[in-house]
Amino acid sequence: MTAPEDRCRLVLIVPDIADIEEQAKVVADALRGGDVASVIIPQYGLDDGVFQKHAEKLVPIVQAAGGAALIAGDSRVAGRVKADGLHITGNVAELTDAVEKFVPKLIVGAGNAADRHHALEVGELRPDYIFFGKLDGDIKPEAHPKNLALGEWWASMIEIPCIVMGGTDAKSALEVALTGAEFVALREAVFADPAAAPSIVAEVNALLDEKAPRFED
Repeated sequence: MTAPEDRCRLVLIVPDIADIEEQAKVVADALRGGDVASVIIPQYGLDDGVFQKHAEKLVPIVQAAGGAALIAGDSRVAGRVKADGLHITGNVAELTDAVEKFVPKLIVGAGNAADRHHALEVGELRPDYIFFGKLDGDIKPEAHPKNLALGEWWASMIEIPCIVMGGTDAKSALEVALTGAEFVALREAVFADPAAAPSIVAEVNALLDEKAPRFED
């Protein structure tokens, strides 16, 4: 499958499902729907040992589908399960530590950039991407206006790619794409009805193919 490098691409956030087998099936099904750049795997309050078991199951599924598997938080788990990267939601000190230790061996992305000042602080550390929004921040059909505004501002100025959290409606992916952001993250929009996840991923890709702005080379 060729990736559409010239437009906004989809990032999936793994849903909070306690049963490992069920969670793995839901994610694998969604990935069959079409292009997904990466999948972020949050810990969701699981203890480290249980989280590692979830990640061990999920990471190969994501990688086999051509996506980058990113572990939210625990660098030891990321290393043990041979993930592609880390999503850091902690403070600047935590991000600094992760960038120094793991780049370029692993992708290191930065969450928790809630305003322009913090975003620029994060940008100085040169992470591989910056994430606007919270991993579980999709509580309305549309993307949060503040995150859209931050994505548009960032994409217009800074070369580091950004991911903007979408809403619970799959069409919110286009809202994000229109800001110029390189990636849109979806969770509930794809996984609220697991049986529909593959068709929703396909629909989002078709929508972005048709209507998302193209990046200049």
